[in-house]
Amino acid sequence: MSRSRSGSLPRRAAPEPVQVIKQRRDAALAALVGAVPYAGFLGITFDRRGDELTAVLPFSEMLIGNSMLPALHGGATASFLEVTAIIELAWNRVWQEIENGTLTPEEMAGGKMPRLPKTIDFTIDYLRSGLPRDAYARARINRSGRRYASVHVEAWQDNRARLFAQATGHFLMPPRDG
Repeated sequence: MSRSRSGSLPRRAAPEPVQVIKQRRDAALAALVGAVPYAGFLGITFDRRGDELTAVLPFSEMLIGNSMLPALHGGATASFLEVTAIIELAWNRVWQEIENGTLTPEEMAGGKMPRLPKTIDFTIDYLRSGLPRDAYARARINRSGRRYASVHVEAWQDNRARLFAQATGHFLMPPRDG
């Protein structure tokens, strides 16, 4: 470090307040999820802790597929898992761009959205009936390269260790410059 003429060290810029950083990240995530209309239709939201996302599917009567049990519809479950995987992949890229300053939440809200990954294939394992209550899911990226990504998603309701569905998907990743 070089000293100023007075012989003292230059002042460092004050770090950004934590609340400002949290608000920027939450705004970016809200813009990203808002870019997936079906997530809004199903009512899917995301709880963010640092860079970790947990998807939340709030219970709604429209999600019931078998009213005799009652159980969540398999299509709603599959959509919940697929949306979770896509948002996790996109958030992984957006997080990096937000942190290094190449993308701002304001730009995202203004329409400068990153292109989303496209599903190549998606395999769901229905492990038990989804009950008429809120559901949660987390995605783990197994591999994410320039062109291809592999993701595993797990969904549960009351007990994280008691999954009601899981899925593995492969996605075509959009180019970073596009």
